[in-house]
This record gives sequence, C-alpha cells and structure tokens, in this order.
Amino acid sequence: MARIPDAFIDDLLARTDIVEVIQARVPLKRQGKEYAARCPFHDERSASFTVSPTKQFYHCFGCGAHGTAISFLINYDRLEFLDAVDELAKRVGMEIPRDTQQRNANPETRDLYAAMEAASTFFRSQLANSDKARAYVERRGIAPEIIERFAIGYAPDGFSALRDALGTDPGRMQLMERGGLFSKNDRGNVYDKFRDRLMFPIHDRRGRTIAFGGRVIDPEDSPKYLNSPETALFHKGRELYGLWQAKQANARLDRLIVVEGYMDVVALAQYGVSQAVATLGTATTPDHAELLFRSAPDVYFCFDGDRAGRSAAWKALESVLPRMKDGRQAMFLFLPDGEDPDSIVRQEGVDGFEARLRAATPLSEYFYASLSSDVNLSSLDGKARLAERCKPLLAQIPDGAFGDLMQQRLTELTGVGARASAPQTHLPAQRLNRAPPAGAQKRSLVRSAIESLLHRPALALELQPPYRFAALRQSGVELLSELVLLVRERPEISTGALLEHFAGREEAGALQKLATHTLPGEEDSQRDEFLGAIAQLGKQVEQQRIDELNARIRNQGLSSLSAEEKAELRELQSPRRA
Repeated sequence: MARIPDAFIDDLLARTDIVEVIQARVPLKRQGKEYAARCPFHDERSASFTVSPTKQFYHCFGCGAHGTAISFLINYDRLEFLDAVDELAKRVGMEIPRDTQQRNANPETRDLYAAMEAASTFFRSQLANSDKARAYVERRGIAPEIIERFAIGYAPDGFSALRDALGTDPGRMQLMERGGLFSKNDRGNVYDKFRDRLMFPIHDRRGRTIAFGGRVIDPEDSPKYLNSPETALFHKGRELYGLWQAKQANARLDRLIVVEGYMDVVALAQYGVSQAVATLGTATTPDHAELLFRSAPDVYFCFDGDRAGRSAAWKALESVLPRMKDGRQAMFLFLPDGEDPDSIVRQEGVDGFEARLRAATPLSEYFYASLSSDVNLSSLDGKARLAERCKPLLAQIPDGAFGDLMQQRLTELTGVGARASAPQTHLPAQRLNRAPPAGAQKRSLVRSAIESLLHRPALALELQPPYRFAALRQSGVELLSELVLLVRERPEISTGALLEHFAGREEAGALQKLATHTLPGEEDSQRDEFLGAIAQLGKQVEQQRIDELNARIRNQGLSSLSAEEKAELRELQSPRRA
C-alpha cells in the first residue's frame, strides 16, 4: 500500500492552522501564546487541553491525548487517515498526489463507490428525461439549484431499468447487489430495488455516494420512504442525510436542525436554512448524537407534536444526554399536528421558521416536563418518584456546569440533595505549560538541545555535517542525532509532525512532555542556547577522545599510540585548542 509522501504531509501541516481546525469543533480560549479548552476526549471540569499555533499540535495534560491537525480529525471526527488528509488538503487548496489516492484505496471498496456513483448518475439523468418526475418536482417547488446541490434523481418504473442501463457485466451486477440496489424474490430473480421513486443520494463525509433514499411519487404507493439496506459502505445509525451539503454550504456550523424526512431537508435548504439534516428512517442513535455535536455546538430536534414525534424526541434526548458537555445545547421544537418543516417553511417563510426555532424548548425544560407529567409534585411521594426517575439519567451527564445545574433543578423541584455539600468551587489552578523553576535542576546539554528542536525544528537546519556531537557516548545523543537528520530530510516538519514520527516508540512520552514546556527567552536567545549546547557537546566529544587516548597510555604505554594518534592528542591538548 502506497504512503502519502512525508513532504506532502509536512507541507500540508505547515499550511494548516490547527487552531482554526479545532476551534470549529471545540470552543478555545487564548492563554498567552496558546489556546485552552476542556478536553474533548475525556470529561473534566477545568481546561487542561491546550493547542499551540506555533508548534502546530495539541496536548491534554489530563488524559495525554495529543497530535497534529490530522490526528485530531481522526480522533474527533472519526475519519480514516486518508479522509483526514483529504479534508485538510481541501481547506488549503492542496491536492493529494493522485497515484497515492488510487493505490491507497481498497480496490473492492473503490469499485463499490464507483458503482454507487454510476447509479446516482443514472438516476439524475432519468429525472431530466421523465415528464412525470419533472412534474412532481415542479409541483413540490424544488428549484433546479437545489436538485443539483443534493443530486436528486428519479428511479424509473419497471423491474430492470437500472440493471439494463448499467450493463449485464457479472462483476458490476455483483457490486450493485452489494450496494443494496437490487432485490431478489423467492424464485431467485433479481430486480431493481427502487422503482418509480424520487431518489435522494446519501453521501459520506467525503461527499461520496454510499446509499439512497427513495420517496414515492404516487401517494397511493407504499412505503412512503424506502432506504438502502445496511451495506459495507452504509450504516444508517451512523449517517445523517444532508450533513455533507450542510458542511459545504457553511464554513462553520453553529447549529444543526434534525428533521424527519429528506424533503424537509431539501425544502429548508431552498429557503436558505442550510443546516438541516435527517436521520435515515431510524431513531436518533448515540452515534448520531456524537456526530451532531462534533459538527455543531447547538442541535435542534424538530419533530411532529403527536405521540410518535414526542417518542422520537425522547429517544433523541436519551442519546444526547451523556454527551451534554458544557458549551453544547440541545433544543426541541414540536410542530402543530399535520405540519412538518416542509409545510411550515412554505407557509410561514424562513422568518416564521426561525421564530419557531428561537422559541424551541431547551433540553433541561423538556427533560423535567416529560418526567413529571404524571407526577404530583405537591406530595412527598410524587417528589420522591420524580427524584428516582431522574437519578440514573442525571448520572449520565458529564461533569460540568450543565450537570450541576440539572441537579440543582431537581433539588428545587423535589428538595432531594438540598443538604448535600456544595460542589467545590476553589479548584487548584491548572498547571499549564510551566517549566521547572530556574535552577531547580540542571538540565543536561542533550536534553536542552532536544527540547529546543522540538519547539523550533528549523534550528537543525543551521547545523552543518559532519555532526561532531553524534560521536558522544551519552544518553540521548542517538535520539538527538535522529531528530537532526529527520529535520534535514523534512525541512518543513512541525513540532506536531515530529511527535507523530515517534508515536508508539519508547521515546514518545518523554518527547511529548518536553514539547509541552515553555522555553524561556526570545527566539534569538533560544537559538543561541541551542547552538551553544551543540558546541559544548562537540567539546565533550574532544574530551571523550582525550580520555580514551590517555587511558590507553596508562594501560598499555605511549607506544600503543600510532604517530597519527600522538599528533591528534597533542593537538587536542594544546593551549591554543583549549
């Protein structure tokens, strides 16, 4: 499997603003030259997660999570390595080397993506050629630019339109079947799964077609919506329809609006509400909730006000509750009976729909209203019942202000917990980036040089081979030599990329700790300290050689030295040399 060239990765990370990448997902606050936040990878009350724009890496002093912008996307957005690189490359206008993209892709998976895209192209062409489908689209008021943005198509009536159009090659037919585009009857006959339906391609986070949703055109047909089955590419509990388009339309997503159907997403987009997404025929899952909050801090769940809608809302709340870290908000909007976002935005316009969103019910209010709807809070028994209902759910909320306030609200309603001790408010100050006090311990020259390189890798470019210090038999010299050579090979390498290079190795932990320290002084003084340390190490190499030669004289006599070694010793010990 081909690797993306190191030079490309270094250039990509050099052009990427890691603060901008993380800030779009986690609220950061400036602290001196760096930024801080509560760690997105573990629950905590104080900010131990730091991001360094100069070193281009992040580090959590609590859980130890660290890395570059690439590893952040891998761990936070759950992207594969190539997907993370691709996303960053698009942000800065770079293109991954084509042969690398092609050779890194699993051939079978690549062919399956190609088959799904071929089906999408076919459906789009059929929409343009079908009077019936075009009339339906015009009747629903879907604008041409929206059809293009969402790649909406049409699956013709008949049992083999797609199969006939894409040929009868057994390999391609097998791919289509694996992609969920065909069905089989009891006699083993294969036929098109989607027939006479408006087709909505479902895209992954890279914009690739992975599945389809089909909506009936004739109201007498059923089911109203038909989705692709689970496949190697598509897992409905992990995907959201419209998320790809929402990210393309918004440089930064401040909110997402979860609706129930494809047409709701499309209609809202047509009226300028470009942050709508839909679950794919299933209730909101924990994976959905994680994906929603990783994409936007505020999530609005928009459901019908009937029993089914409120049941769906409660399932969404149960998935969201364990992910309610501080800074996140979940709101619930219930529409009048018989209405959906599609009909509301057409009747009331975008202003009317936005007004409804502003009046949406906060999660906290919906939580207590739902659990206390059949409870008599004027009695002790009723208060006790509510407290028991709430306890296991409240225990799922991450530590933080939101969890404290939810517990406080329960105390207000029931009195339970009123005598409990108040949470500690005077927390010890977080020790962020504090180097040991000057003189507390004398750092070795090797350690000092390594630390300088971790903070400013380009310092290695000021050294000229041969590197005399490499001959020194001292702990850490081999690592220092490797760092210098690595920077010489990859001049654009950043601190974060240096640390990634040593990931999984024995030295990784120590290097990570050194990289989190703050170097004293300005850049010029840091440069002088590094070059001075290298010069001192060079002198130690000379002393090491003097000691070796003198030891041989003591043990074997002066005659054990060759004429060249005697001359070398005289030169090394000359007053001029000293």
